[in-house]
Amino acid sequence: MRSAFEEVYEEYHQDLYQFLIYMVKDRQVAEDLVQEVYIKVLHSLDTFKGESSQKTWLFSIARHVAIDFFRKQKSKRKRILDFFDWGERGEQVQDDAKIPEEITILNDEMKQVYQGLDQCTVDQKSVIILRYIQSMSIQETADILGWSTSKVKTTQHRGMKQLKDILTKQSGREGSKGV
Repeated sequence: MRSAFEEVYEEYHQDLYQFLIYMVKDRQVAEDLVQEVYIKVLHSLDTFKGESSQKTWLFSIARHVAIDFFRKQKSKRKRILDFFDWGERGEQVQDDAKIPEEITILNDEMKQVYQGLDQCTVDQKSVIILRYIQSMSIQETADILGWSTSKVKTTQHRGMKQLKDILTKQSGREGSKGV
């Protein structure tokens, strides 16, 4: 069992951590959630039936852990204020390794996309992160979310449309500031 766990860990740890960072946008919380995912994996590794890939199974667990985390928060407003404040979070990072927040600061357009994801639903955000950031196929995304491929496509389409609308509004506001 230990060697199977080590294999999962070595193969997917970085992608798992990155996924959770994008979901919760807090390094410490993401690290805690990664540990929770691994505890769940250890407890259920022997019952893994292989009906999906290990990657799909692992990301499905991670998504459920993230959703459970959000449910535990007192309110959506508090969650946004606590976890999506760019100004404070950047100052608290002390590790030399770049995390998604630091990378997006380097590219203003990506920063706007990253912030725009906050205004999407959790489902839209999950699909966009899995499809475009984690580069998963529609089928892999459907397997992770437990959805049909058509639901993934619809959610992706609506999420991308909403993200485009958000970015268009943001660029309109920035353009009017300069006038």
